[in-house]
Amino acid sequence: MKLLSVNVGHPRENTWRTASITGIDKRPVEGPVAVTAPGPKGDGAVGLAGDRAFDVAYHGGTDQAVYAYAREDLDGWEPTLGRRLENGFFGENLTTVGIDVNGALIGERWRVGPQVVLEVTRPRIPCSTFQGWLGRAGWMKEFTRAGLPGPYFRVLVPGEIQAGDAVEVIERPDHDVTIALTFRAMTTEPELLPRLLVAEALPEEDRENVRRRLRV
Repeated sequence: MKLLSVNVGHPRENTWRTASITGIDKRPVEGPVAVTAPGPKGDGAVGLAGDRAFDVAYHGGTDQAVYAYAREDLDGWEPTLGRRLENGFFGENLTTVGIDVNGALIGERWRVGPQVVLEVTRPRIPCSTFQGWLGRAGWMKEFTRAGLPGPYFRVLVPGEIQAGDAVEVIERPDHDVTIALTFRAMTTEPELLPRLLVAEALPEEDRENVRRRLRV
C-alpha cells in the first residue's frame, strides 16, 4: 500500500460552474509536499502546499483537506472513457495503489510516510466542474452509478509526503460505514442514511444534512 503520486492543482478557467477558476487539473509533483490542516471551509485552503480550492462553498477546509483515488479505479475507467488517465486526472491529491479506498471506513486513520496521519471523512460527490473537465455528457450520473467516489480526509498530524511513501491503516472504528456505503446513502440509496449517524467522524455538515433528510 503506497502513494504512486502526490498531485497539486494547476488553476485554469472554469467554464462549467459559477466559480471562474478551478483547481481540478491536478498533476504529480516531485519531492516532498507539506501537508497541514487548512482550517474551516470558506477561503479555499486545502491540505497540500501549493494547492487550493476555488469553489469555496463546496470544497476545501478541514473535512475536505485531502482527496485520494485509487490507480486501480482509474485503470478501470480507461476502457469506458477511451483514454489514458494520468495520476491526478480525477482531481485527486493522492493516487494510491494496493488500497481499497472505497472500503475505507469513516473515521479510519492512515499514516502516510513517516509523519502524516489522515482521517477518512466523507466521499467525493461529483459536480458539474468534474463533468465539464471530463467533457462527457451524463458523467455525473455515470460516476454515481459506479459507486467508486474515493475518500476525503482531514489532517490529524501534519508533515511531509511524497510519491513512493508507504500507506498504513493504523486505526479502524467499530462500525461498518464505508466510503462506498456513505456515497450510496447520499446519492442513490437514501434508505441507508440512518446508518451514517453511527460514524462519529462524519463531518458535522453531513450529519446535519442526514438529520434534515430524516427529519430527526
